[in-house]
Amino acid sequence: MDAFVALYLFMLAGITGYVLIASVPSILHTPLLSGSNFIHGVVLAGAMVALGHADGALQTTIGFIGVVAATANVVGGYVVTDRMLAMFESSAKRNQRRLEEESRLLAERDNPDQGKSDNSDESEQDSTSSNRSQSE
Repeated sequence: MDAFVALYLFMLAGITGYVLIASVPSILHTPLLSGSNFIHGVVLAGAMVALGHADGALQTTIGFIGVVAATANVVGGYVVTDRMLAMFESSAKRNQRRLEEESRLLAERDNPDQGKSDNSDESEQDSTSSNRSQSE
């Protein structure tokens, strides 16, 4: 294999891995997982090149095992990333609900007239129930 082709393949694998990893927000990725996914992509590309240039049965078998192992590493890395994203998604929804509750409470505090109308209904219900108990 020509050294230029090997360099081209290495650069192509590196750029592809970088673009894929860059699409995930960095706050959701630990540096170790990002580096691991990038390296496993390069390993997979190298294993495929080695398998493509295999001459005998032993080389083909070793190349095939290399491709399978590298593919398992890449897929496993992205499965873990998907799980991490799912965990952060649920906490994001929980935080959004808390923000909505806080904004509602702040709006009620800033607008006391709105809060009185809700309380006046409750006080009317309380007075009605107390009037019933007194009449009995």
